[in-house]
Amino acid sequence: MAITIKAKFKCSSEKISQVPKDNLKDIAFIGRSNVGKSSLVNMLTGINGLAKVSGTPGKTRLINHFLVNDSWYLVDLPGYGYAKVSKETRGEFSKLILDYVLKCEKMHFLFVLVDSRLEPQRIDLNFIELLGENGIPFGIIFTKADKLSQAQLNRNITAYKSRLSEQWEELPPMLVSSSEKRRGREEILAFIEECLQK
Repeated sequence: MAITIKAKFKCSSEKISQVPKDNLKDIAFIGRSNVGKSSLVNMLTGINGLAKVSGTPGKTRLINHFLVNDSWYLVDLPGYGYAKVSKETRGEFSKLILDYVLKCEKMHFLFVLVDSRLEPQRIDLNFIELLGENGIPFGIIFTKADKLSQAQLNRNITAYKSRLSEQWEELPPMLVSSSEKRRGREEILAFIEECLQK
Protein backbone atom coordinates (compact mmCIF):
# COMPACT_ATOMS: atom_id res chain seq x y z
CA MET A 1 0.00 0.00 0.00
CA ALA A 2 1.33 3.44 -0.92
CA ILE A 3 2.46 5.53 2.02
CA THR A 4 0.59 8.84 2.04
CA ILE A 5 2.20 11.82 3.66
CA LYS A 6 1.30 15.46 3.91
CA ALA A 7 3.99 18.02 3.33
CA LYS A 8 4.20 21.78 3.10
CA PHE A 9 6.94 24.31 2.52
CA LYS A 10 8.16 25.78 5.80
CA CYS A 11 11.05 28.14 5.03
CA SER A 12 14.23 28.86 3.06
CA SER A 13 17.44 29.72 4.90
CA GLU A 14 20.57 31.50 3.69
CA LYS A 15 22.49 30.49 6.82
CA ILE A 16 22.04 27.86 9.49
CA SER A 17 21.04 30.42 12.14
CA GLN A 18 17.77 30.75 10.17
CA VAL A 19 16.72 27.09 10.20
CA PRO A 20 13.61 26.27 12.31
CA LYS A 21 14.28 26.36 16.05
CA ASP A 22 12.02 23.49 17.10
CA ASN A 23 12.74 19.92 18.20
CA LEU A 24 11.72 18.22 14.96
CA LYS A 25 14.41 16.19 13.19
CA ASP A 26 15.81 17.07 9.76
CA ILE A 27 16.18 14.39 7.08
CA ALA A 28 18.30 16.11 4.44
CA PHE A 29 18.97 15.45 0.75
CA ILE A 30 22.08 16.58 -1.10
CA GLY A 31 23.89 15.77 -4.34
CA ARG A 32 25.60 17.20 -7.36
CA SER A 33 23.70 19.83 -9.30
CA ASN A 34 21.15 18.23 -11.64
CA VAL A 35 21.16 14.84 -9.92
CA GLY A 36 17.35 14.96 -9.63
CA LYS A 37 17.01 16.17 -6.05
CA SER A 38 13.91 18.35 -6.47
CA SER A 39 12.19 15.65 -8.54
CA LEU A 40 12.88 13.14 -5.76
CA VAL A 41 11.49 15.50 -3.09
CA ASN A 42 8.31 15.92 -5.15
CA MET A 43 8.03 12.18 -5.74
CA LEU A 44 8.47 11.35 -2.03
CA THR A 45 5.91 13.90 -0.88
CA GLY A 46 3.54 13.17 -3.76
CA ILE A 47 3.24 16.91 -4.43
CA ASN A 48 4.32 18.05 -7.88
CA GLY A 49 6.00 21.42 -7.74
CA LEU A 50 6.65 21.36 -3.96
CA ALA A 51 10.36 21.63 -4.72
CA LYS A 52 11.07 23.68 -7.82
CA VAL A 53 12.53 21.51 -10.59
CA SER A 54 14.95 23.29 -12.88
CA GLY A 55 16.92 22.40 -15.96
CA THR A 56 19.59 24.82 -14.79
CA PRO A 57 22.25 23.25 -12.55
CA GLY A 58 22.89 24.96 -9.23
CA LYS A 59 19.41 26.49 -9.00
CA THR A 60 18.83 25.62 -5.33
CA ARG A 61 21.01 28.09 -3.42
CA LEU A 62 19.17 27.98 -0.11
CA ILE A 63 18.36 25.38 2.52
CA ASN A 64 14.68 24.54 1.99
CA HIS A 65 12.70 23.00 4.84
CA PHE A 66 9.47 21.10 4.12
CA LEU A 67 7.36 20.02 7.10
CA VAL A 68 6.17 16.42 6.73
CA ASN A 69 3.22 15.04 8.72
CA ASP A 70 3.84 17.81 11.27
CA SER A 71 6.52 15.53 12.72
CA TRP A 72 9.79 15.93 10.78
CA TYR A 73 11.47 18.06 8.13
CA LEU A 74 12.52 17.00 4.68
CA VAL A 75 15.41 19.30 3.80
CA ASP A 76 16.45 20.13 0.24
CA LEU A 77 20.07 21.32 0.25
CA PRO A 78 21.86 23.22 -2.53
CA GLY A 79 23.60 21.06 -5.11
CA TYR A 80 27.37 21.01 -5.03
CA GLY A 81 30.02 20.99 -7.71
CA TYR A 82 28.49 23.59 -9.96
CA ALA A 83 28.21 26.94 -8.22
CA LYS A 84 31.44 28.88 -8.56
CA VAL A 85 32.65 29.27 -4.99
CA SER A 86 35.91 30.50 -3.52
CA LYS A 87 38.90 28.31 -2.61
CA GLU A 88 38.20 28.79 1.11
CA THR A 89 35.06 26.69 0.71
CA ARG A 90 37.14 23.72 -0.51
CA GLY A 91 36.33 24.82 -4.03
CA GLU A 92 33.47 22.34 -4.33
CA PHE A 93 31.26 22.57 -1.27
CA SER A 94 29.85 25.95 -0.33
CA LYS A 95 30.04 27.32 3.21
CA LEU A 96 26.26 26.98 3.52
CA ILE A 97 26.40 23.24 2.77
CA LEU A 98 29.36 22.62 5.10
CA ASP A 99 27.84 24.68 7.93
CA TYR A 100 24.58 22.81 7.74
CA VAL A 101 26.00 19.30 7.27
CA LEU A 102 28.75 19.62 9.88
CA LYS A 103 27.22 21.98 12.44
CA CYS A 104 23.42 21.82 12.34
CA GLU A 105 22.29 19.75 15.32
CA LYS A 106 18.80 19.27 13.85
CA MET A 107 20.20 17.21 11.00
CA HIS A 108 19.39 13.61 11.90
CA PHE A 109 20.29 11.84 8.66
CA LEU A 110 21.64 12.83 5.26
CA PHE A 111 20.93 11.22 1.90
CA VAL A 112 23.59 11.71 -0.77
CA LEU A 113 22.03 11.46 -4.22
CA VAL A 114 24.14 9.90 -6.95
CA ASP A 115 23.29 9.60 -10.66
CA SER A 116 23.02 5.84 -11.24
CA ARG A 117 24.12 6.22 -14.89
CA LEU A 118 27.59 7.52 -14.07
CA GLU A 119 30.85 5.97 -12.94
CA PRO A 120 31.75 6.97 -9.36
CA GLN A 121 32.43 10.73 -9.55
CA ARG A 122 35.38 12.21 -7.68
CA ILE A 123 33.28 15.04 -6.23
CA ASP A 124 30.73 12.60 -4.74
CA LEU A 125 33.49 10.40 -3.34
CA ASN A 126 35.16 13.47 -1.79
CA PHE A 127 31.90 14.52 -0.18
CA ILE A 128 31.23 11.01 1.13
CA GLU A 129 34.76 10.93 2.55
CA LEU A 130 34.12 14.25 4.30
CA LEU A 131 30.98 12.77 5.90
CA GLY A 132 32.92 9.72 7.07
CA GLU A 133 35.70 11.82 8.57
CA ASN A 134 33.16 13.83 10.53
CA GLY A 135 30.98 10.91 11.63
CA ILE A 136 27.87 12.17 9.82
CA PRO A 137 25.12 9.51 9.48
CA PHE A 138 24.27 9.14 5.80
CA GLY A 139 22.98 6.86 3.07
CA ILE A 140 23.21 6.89 -0.73
CA ILE A 141 20.26 7.10 -3.13
CA PHE A 142 20.98 6.16 -6.74
CA THR A 143 18.71 8.36 -8.88
CA LYS A 144 17.40 8.11 -12.46
CA ALA A 145 17.27 4.30 -12.34
CA ASP A 146 14.70 4.26 -15.16
CA LYS A 147 17.32 5.60 -17.57
CA LEU A 148 19.29 2.34 -17.75
CA SER A 149 18.70 -1.42 -17.75
CA GLN A 150 18.60 -3.39 -14.50
CA ALA A 151 21.87 -5.12 -15.51
CA GLN A 152 23.63 -1.77 -16.09
CA LEU A 153 22.21 -0.44 -12.83
CA ASN A 154 23.50 -3.46 -10.91
CA ARG A 155 26.92 -3.08 -12.56
CA ASN A 156 27.16 0.61 -11.66
CA ILE A 157 26.08 0.05 -8.06
CA THR A 158 28.61 -2.79 -7.74
CA ALA A 159 31.32 -0.46 -9.09
CA TYR A 160 30.34 2.10 -6.47
CA LYS A 161 30.43 -0.43 -3.68
CA SER A 162 33.85 -1.70 -4.66
CA ARG A 163 35.18 1.85 -4.90
CA LEU A 164 33.84 2.73 -1.44
CA SER A 165 35.12 -0.57 -0.02
CA GLU A 166 38.66 0.67 -0.67
CA GLN A 167 38.17 3.13 2.18
CA TRP A 168 35.17 1.94 4.16
CA GLU A 169 34.96 -1.15 6.31
CA GLU A 170 31.19 -0.85 6.48
CA LEU A 171 29.25 0.54 3.54
CA PRO A 172 26.46 3.08 4.05
CA PRO A 173 22.82 2.10 3.34
CA MET A 174 22.03 2.29 -0.40
CA LEU A 175 18.65 2.79 -2.05
CA VAL A 176 17.56 3.09 -5.67
CA SER A 177 15.04 5.58 -7.05
CA SER A 178 13.36 6.79 -10.20
CA SER A 179 11.21 9.89 -9.82
CA GLU A 180 9.58 9.28 -13.19
CA LYS A 181 8.57 5.72 -12.35
CA ARG A 182 8.04 6.47 -8.65
CA ARG A 183 10.49 3.69 -7.92
CA GLY A 184 11.98 3.54 -4.43
CA ARG A 185 9.40 5.83 -2.81
CA GLU A 186 8.04 3.31 -0.29
CA GLU A 187 11.53 1.97 0.56
CA ILE A 188 12.95 5.46 1.15
CA LEU A 189 9.98 6.60 3.27
CA ALA A 190 10.08 3.36 5.29
CA PHE A 191 13.82 3.85 5.83
CA ILE A 192 13.20 7.45 7.01
CA GLU A 193 10.52 6.24 9.45
CA GLU A 194 13.01 3.77 10.87
CA CYS A 195 15.66 6.50 11.10
CA LEU A 196 13.36 8.82 13.00
CA GLN A 197 12.83 6.19 15.70
CA LYS A 198 16.55 6.16 16.49
